[in-house]
Amino acid sequence: MLEIHQFPCLSDNYGYLVHDPASGETACIDTPDADACQRAAAGKGWQITQIWNTHWHPDHAGGNVAIKAATSCTVTAPGGEDYPIAAVDRTVSGGDTVRLGAFTAQVIDVGGHTKGHIAYHLPEADTAFVGDALFALGCGRMFEGTAEQFWASLCRLKALPPATLIHCAHEYTASNARFALHADPDNAALRDYAAQIAEARAVGQPTVPTPLSRELATNPFLRADDPGIQARWGGENAAATFAALRAAKDTF
Repeated sequence: MLEIHQFPCLSDNYGYLVHDPASGETACIDTPDADACQRAAAGKGWQITQIWNTHWHPDHAGGNVAIKAATSCTVTAPGGEDYPIAAVDRTVSGGDTVRLGAFTAQVIDVGGHTKGHIAYHLPEADTAFVGDALFALGCGRMFEGTAEQFWASLCRLKALPPATLIHCAHEYTASNARFALHADPDNAALRDYAAQIAEARAVGQPTVPTPLSRELATNPFLRADDPGIQARWGGENAAATFAALRAAKDTF
């Protein structure tokens, strides 16, 4: 079975190492802090052999050069970005696959936060690494894409098996919960979830990964096609409702 090691870095990022014991291969999912990633690998006794980038932002690809120089790993990155990613060996886009030992990850187009943002879904491990496309109770800011593009991306994630664990890249959940309760105040499941988040953060526990099933029931950005959300936030279709929610969150 794959082993996944999650560790905090920078101010609010999470780093992830994915290790296949049979082959000895280890993938670093994004490189927010090269030193932190290499310390985490050394602490596990693992050698980083691959980097899988989700998008170009420096807190996701800024450590590529240093880690590659230290390990001679191969770097896989999205090919559809408007800004360059350093030290890339292979570019991929939605529908492609990447391998770690005997395990295959499916590349999903989740553009919107950045134009070429991708996610990596490992169905055998019920796991998806989604970068900044989706957060627990939130989603990334729409820096480069359109509402229609971003909503289509979220629909691709919504279509994954509900048991999929969503590994997002930041500890934003407490803040996201406050907006979610504003966006969807009558959601009893959301109120329960928000209480659990507050308890976890009070003692310094992480709130990610999160099961997709819970996000489908509570994350307002994934529920932009829900009639109740649409009635509250307006919009002639789900993409327009999503746009209204995203704009409201930007100034909340």
